[in-house]
Amino acid sequence: MSDTLRPDLWLIAKLIPEGSRVLDLGCGDGELLRLLQLRGCSGTGVDMSPANLVAAMRSGVDVIQLDLDSQLGEFADDSYDVVVLSRTLQTVRRPRQVLEEIGRIAVHSLVSMPNFAHWRNRLRLLSGRMPMSKDLPFEWYDTPNLHHTSLPDLEPLFASLGMVIDKRIPLDQTGRRHRLVNLAPNLVASSSLYLLHARR
Repeated sequence: MSDTLRPDLWLIAKLIPEGSRVLDLGCGDGELLRLLQLRGCSGTGVDMSPANLVAAMRSGVDVIQLDLDSQLGEFADDSYDVVVLSRTLQTVRRPRQVLEEIGRIAVHSLVSMPNFAHWRNRLRLLSGRMPMSKDLPFEWYDTPNLHHTSLPDLEPLFASLGMVIDKRIPLDQTGRRHRLVNLAPNLVASSSLYLLHARR
């Protein structure tokens, strides 16, 4: 396994029970699913990038090309144990509908998203500039991100969909668990990872 694997993906992998059936939405080149295979998990990746799909297939990961906004109905109810949506929710057109589908496909999910209210982003806004950071690395005119949110804005959305937060892990800019997890997470967390379960 690559030493360059994103630290947040290691965290996600540790939260997924061995032997789980995993659906990774926005899987990139399949890094997470390759790691999970070593832990006895089976899974499917979904991505829209042809280059990512080819890279994942070449490394032995099962992947398909689907539009997350309109084609998640292809998956049956409870067809997976865990759905992963890592750094992808902000890029879809209809986040609420995508989360609804996730809760239908699996009881458990792991969702991570950049925190627009991070203190560095606030400072950049005060200077009159749009935020840029490791979690928001794009110029405003060239970003795949369609939605920005803070933690207090994101968490009520989960609740409104019957998705219960089992664990919230604030992350620093490197994607590692933030050392100051209990101190103003909406201010210090560059992004946050959520372990959720859908009420049935």
